Formats: sequence, structure tokens, C-alpha cells
Amino acid sequence: MNVDQELVARLGIRLPIVQAPMAGVSTPQLAAAVSNAGGLGSIGIGAVSADQGRQQIEVTRALTDRPFNVNVFCHAPAQRDPEREAAWLEHLVPLFAEADAEPPAALSEIYTSFLEDEDVFDMLLEQRPPVISFHFGLPSPERVQALGQAGIYTMATATHLYEADLIEKAGIDAIVAQGIEAGGHRGIFDPDANDEGLATSVLVRMLVKRARRPVIAAGGIMDGQGIRAVLDLGASAAQLGTAFIMCPESSANEHYRQNLKSTRAATTRLTRVLSGRPARGLVNRLVRYGEAAGSPEPPAYPVAYDAAKQLAAAAAKLGNTEFAAQWAGQGAPLARARPAAELVETLALELVGN
Repeated sequence: MNVDQELVARLGIRLPIVQAPMAGVSTPQLAAAVSNAGGLGSIGIGAVSADQGRQQIEVTRALTDRPFNVNVFCHAPAQRDPEREAAWLEHLVPLFAEADAEPPAALSEIYTSFLEDEDVFDMLLEQRPPVISFHFGLPSPERVQALGQAGIYTMATATHLYEADLIEKAGIDAIVAQGIEAGGHRGIFDPDANDEGLATSVLVRMLVKRARRPVIAAGGIMDGQGIRAVLDLGASAAQLGTAFIMCPESSANEHYRQNLKSTRAATTRLTRVLSGRPARGLVNRLVRYGEAAGSPEPPAYPVAYDAAKQLAAAAAKLGNTEFAAQWAGQGAPLARARPAAELVETLALELVGN
């Protein structure tokens, strides 16, 4: 079993376990609990403002003196297409009617990419979290250099060798190898490019043989045995997301938790319907409707997400949660409802075969 002591020491953690950022589900309380238990807790601020991100970092710091990770989105800004957006809204009219609501007249680009957000960049340099990770792409070389000079350890997601090469050339410190099994948004740099859909095990082996940076495996890892398996493949650590959703410290609502406990957890799908980018989650009515034959293409990310979120919010007022995004990986049936610290302790015992 490969335990990269250099990575563990550099990150200031005791266990080769990273809790995935999971924007909208992870919380400062979850991140702090994981970090206090010896892993690397994470918060995701890609969907919030600089002030909200600062608040999350400050709350996390108040709950732990251990290192933690802050994740940002580096997607290319949306290519707006009014006709495509209008066609999508027209397609969703029957679903909004079910929710007793009118569809919005227009959609918005609800998240600003880190590539363009000066306020978030300035805030991160001010706050200097121990670790920052990038999803969907990479920031400019100047930003990577500035963060490194501030003493911040950097990580970025790769789904293919080509992306890993770009990460290394950019001077990022570690590569998160995201297999096709992973829940949530696929970290592919170009969502319109061919996606080989590499499994976590295959991607890890490819990167370990080629990359000069530590490789952190992500996707389908739910227990200590899974962590040990990817360490045996040469990964330096494992990143788990879905495994932590049912922890009481996460912000997942009761319906989300109940679905993860039910037979629905066994059926996940990679879809663009909810947000405009490929993302894996539990199959719901919106996914089935949006993928039905004859459906138009959803707008670009995150414009499509604006429609999905407005629909889900309207339906929730009627007690209907069938339109809400509930991200989950293929290992979802293995999720356990335990406090985060207890789960980390269990993972550590399973890792060593106890």
C-alpha cells in the first residue's frame, strides 16, 4: 500500500483521505470535522460570492486549526445562445406548470468563473487557505504563481492524460484523478470534447506511470477498502465525496438523504440536463424529461442550472422534490449515515484491515 508520506506531511494531515468539496453540500462544519479527524476537509466556493466565500473560510478556521481545502470553478464563461435558451425554457413549460409556476422570461449566468472573478482571487490571497483546488480547468499562470508564492498548496482535477499534462505544466502541486464513477460535476476542461470516460483505476494507473506530481484518486471510493485499493494502484491519497453526504454536518436535505438510503441510490446518471455540464447524480423526473427523445439541448453551464434551480425551488414549495439536483457517484448504495469524525475513524480502520 502506497502512503505518500511526503504528500501527507506537506498537507499537514494524518490520513490519506480528502473530503471532496461538493459545493452546495459541504459545509465548514463538515470540512472542520474531517480535518480534525486527520483527513483534509474541503469547502466549495465556486457558487458563492467573495464575501460568502470569506465567511465560509473564517467559519472553518474557527472550527479547526488543521489544514483544509477551498475549491473554485475554472470553467470557460458561458457562450450565450438566446435561441437555445428560449427553446429550453419552452421545453420546460409543462414542468413549471406542474410546479404551479411560470418559467422565467430569461436565464442568467448564475456563477462567475474563477477565471474572471477578481474579487474571489483577491479574497483568497488575503485569506491564504492552506490548500486551493481547481475544477473544470486551470487559472492563469500568473494566478497559479501568486497563490504558490502565498504558500498555498494547489490541486486540480484531471479526467484524462491531456488534462494532467496541462496541470503539471501549470505548476500545480497535485492532480485529482477523477474517474467516470464520481458523483457531481465531471471536471473535464472542455465539456464538448470527446470524453473517454476513464474509470478511476485506469486513470490512476495512467497518471502514476506518467505524472511527476502526487495523484489523488477520486470516483467510486466509499470505504477504507476502496482507499487501500487506489493506494495499491499508486495513488498518494483518495478523495471521497458521496461517502460524506449523509454525515449530519453536510447540508443535504432530508429528501436527499432518504433517496441515498433507498433503492434509488443504485441508479445514477451522467447528464447535462440539470446544469449544462456533464454531472452524475440520482435520476429524477427532470433528468428523464430532459433526456427524452426530441428534447432540445440544454443551454451552456451554468445558464441551464438557473432554469433547474428555479424549477426545483418552485416545486419544493408544493412538497415536490423531483426536480432537485442530488449529486451522487456510482458507489452511492455504500453511503453510511455517520458523523464525519466517526466516518473518518471507520475509514482509517478499514484502510489497515481492521
